Amino acid sequence: MSKTYFEDKIFDNQNFSKTALEKGEYDNCTFTNCTFANGDLMSIIFSDCKFSDCDLSLAKISQTSFKNVAFKDCKILGLNFEHCNDFLFSVNFDDCNLNFCTFYKLKLKKIIFKNCTLKEVDFSESDLSGAGFDDCNLEKAVFDNTNLEAADFRMSINYAIDPEKNRVKKAKFSRAGVHGLLFKFEIVIEN
Repeated sequence: MSKTYFEDKIFDNQNFSKTALEKGEYDNCTFTNCTFANGDLMSIIFSDCKFSDCDLSLAKISQTSFKNVAFKDCKILGLNFEHCNDFLFSVNFDDCNLNFCTFYKLKLKKIIFKNCTLKEVDFSESDLSGAGFDDCNLEKAVFDNTNLEAADFRMSINYAIDPEKNRVKKAKFSRAGVHGLLFKFEIVIEN
């Protein structure tokens, strides 16, 4: 049984929560104002696609492929990205709400999170080397045995990273955010 192939197609203002997106491969497609909340995206291949103003909250993404996929102004609550196909996995997020998502054990080298809300996101055992967190809220995000070498947190807030449990060599932090590295010592830092 062959999979359906879509190229350069634009999907606008469609609801895929009740009527699932057709299984197949989507290459250089654009999804705008689409709803995938609680929908089935399992085993679909997205290559060089853009999602803008979409809701993907709690979508099923087991074995889904995201290859060079951009998300802008999207609501992406509670997705378990660790269940995706990790072959050529490459995503970036701009102005997205990613609260409660999981990136457990994923290779996310040089990933860019720009102006994102990342509350209670699990980055345990992920490779975030060279990642950029630009104007992100990382409240209660979990970093445990995470590679954060050369990652940039200078413009982000509310992170709590234990340097003894994570690799932070050459990572960048702002002076104002240094308390996010020293939280476990319960020390008082004053201006």
